[in-house]
Amino acid sequence: MSKFVNISEASTIAIHSLALISNSVKPIKAHEISEQLGFSIHHVPKVLQMLVKYKYLDSVRGPNGGFTMKKEAETINLLEIHELMDGELETDQCAHSKQDCPYETCVFENIKEEMYDTFKKFFGNKKISDINKKQEDDKRNN
Repeated sequence: MSKFVNISEASTIAIHSLALISNSVKPIKAHEISEQLGFSIHHVPKVLQMLVKYKYLDSVRGPNGGFTMKKEAETINLLEIHELMDGELETDQCAHSKQDCPYETCVFENIKEEMYDTFKKFFGNKKISDINKKQEDDKRNN
């Protein structure tokens, strides 16, 4: 299970790659994504192949090949991609076991639950297509 305060490099690559690919009219190669995002050419293809395996992307080899969307960007939320890459979110973030804790109430009070709820709501409601819409809006407003 992933710690919800950590967004891994794999999750970041997956989300950014899906946004780039969904916004492209032609297939995009792994090395192009790696160059645009600034991530390792060795890590990006592994993440992309996982997205192919789970039917988010299609992949075609060859000079005219690359990655294209298999699912519509409007149907993919960031939470499902984060959990695909990092595992299901874990709500109990305390390193101290409840049985061994000397305190009656948690010293962190309810901040853990609030952060978890905020993260899950944001990532659950945000679609890949929203990323591109936000970028277009930002360009128009500048």
